[in-house]
Amino acid sequence: MGVAGNEALISVIIPTYNCDRYIIKAVESVLLQEDCKYEIIVIDDGSTDYTQEVLKLHRNRIRYFKQNNQGVAAARNNGLSQAQGNLIAFLDADDYFLPGKLSAQSAIFAERWDLGIVHSGWQRVDSEGNKILDVRPWEDVPELDLAGWLRWKPVLPSAMMFRREWLEYAGGFDSRFPPAEDTDLVLRMALKGCKTAWLKEITVHYRQHEESAMHKGLPQAKSLSAVMDNFFAQPNLPNKVRLMESSVRYGTTVWIAWYLYYTKHLTEMTEYLKKSWQYSPFSPLETTINWIESFAVFSQNWGIEFNVYNLTQSAEWQGLVKWVIEK
Repeated sequence: MGVAGNEALISVIIPTYNCDRYIIKAVESVLLQEDCKYEIIVIDDGSTDYTQEVLKLHRNRIRYFKQNNQGVAAARNNGLSQAQGNLIAFLDADDYFLPGKLSAQSAIFAERWDLGIVHSGWQRVDSEGNKILDVRPWEDVPELDLAGWLRWKPVLPSAMMFRREWLEYAGGFDSRFPPAEDTDLVLRMALKGCKTAWLKEITVHYRQHEESAMHKGLPQAKSLSAVMDNFFAQPNLPNKVRLMESSVRYGTTVWIAWYLYYTKHLTEMTEYLKKSWQYSPFSPLETTINWIESFAVFSQNWGIEFNVYNLTQSAEWQGLVKWVIEK
């Protein structure tokens, strides 16, 4: 347990699957937290590596549960069912907290009883923990209301803390949408009226590596697209949300296309750019330019070098331009 400062118990839920390389760093980043009370719950989603063995190092300081492999949504929901705290912090097994995260976020909850989420910034790091980029989402999204979540989707569970009642009220994570089940949850919470505040600090290192969910291009693209379809299919959306649909779908679909370009799925990239066409507020030429400008911005936000020549000289892009001209 951490030191008794803020008396609210924080349940830190760490879902893991075959992450024996990183899991100890995650656990120890929680054990270094001070001035708060916490418990650590590790949900092993059917790992076949040495996860259970390496965790024996801290077996007296964590609560460990192993389940059949069901995916991260089920693992997080299982963790929530085991949790004893009224504040919930999720930590992916390949990420790790910075000192002071739990106490700083819980202090905001103590002052604001109307909040369901406290969000923060993060640092993208590589597989060895070397810095790639600091991410300060509040610079683009100062107000995390439903419109802000829809347009920008700055969702990273490891950087967030939740009030337990709100997670339960929203129904937890939906296993139909891996790996975008976190975006689906936050949109459902916001639609129900959940309020979010920023802790304008970087509180977690978000590890980027080839095995991480964000490097699996096609599942991520299809999942986020399905989340958008599911959200806007709801019959009783407020009119102001319904009026946002075209712009949100355009921005989301262009981001998915960029993400597919980044993960080297150029054929699917063109498919999503074609899908974005029906939502574009621009002329054909302006739309094409906007696609390129958007790719440049998204790349910059991820700390990735964008070579416009490589994109525009690809056979897939040139076929797309021909399709635009023929429209």
